[in-house]
Amino acid sequence: MKILAIETSTEACSAALGIDNSCIYRHQIAPRKHTELILPMIDSLLNEANIKLNSLDAIAFGRGPGAFTGVRIAISVTQGLAYPYDIPVIPISTLATLAQQFSDKYDCIAASFDARMKEIYWGLYRKNKLNIMEAIKKEKVCLPNNISTPSSGEWFGAGSGWKLYSDEIKSKFKCKIIDFDDNAYPHAKDIIKIAIPLYLDGKVMSAELVSPVYLRDKVTS
Repeated sequence: MKILAIETSTEACSAALGIDNSCIYRHQIAPRKHTELILPMIDSLLNEANIKLNSLDAIAFGRGPGAFTGVRIAISVTQGLAYPYDIPVIPISTLATLAQQFSDKYDCIAASFDARMKEIYWGLYRKNKLNIMEAIKKEKVCLPNNISTPSSGEWFGAGSGWKLYSDEIKSKFKCKIIDFDDNAYPHAKDIIKIAIPLYLDGKVMSAELVSPVYLRDKVTS
């Protein structure tokens, strides 16, 4: 099984290539440089693995929420690579990808990053039996004092939303917060982890059918 993953929804730009049980990746924090970086990253991965693009089984990508330009880059690159070879694609939530980064250490993750306009993207996730983070409530964009909260469990926070609005989030959060990492960014290698069971279950789509998820009508770049 060979799956390529692309994540450009935030300031971080990353690509990963999962081949059976191994994964190689490229990752860089580079605001507004994603268009310059993502294709060379992908070429580098394919060359390192000595495989051709048309041998991929699927391409997974961060579908948002996130910056308008960043989400569009991921979709455009995915469609450009997948369509000529009829490679199936797998859209993955950016918030779920952020949560997945901590699945080896924590069972419950509150993922959040800056949505600008004094709002945050917000999602709550619990680990399932496959060690994959699943949303327990609908992802949303909201003011920090209007977050959805869980009813039970001990929670770990992840993402820049915690850096900007930790006091507001904590004041509304009903359960215990173990700790948080406010410097965490979504990473393509975690998209691979989420995409594998989806691919095995046949939950893929054609490249021309993919669409972004912004969680609001007014978007920011």
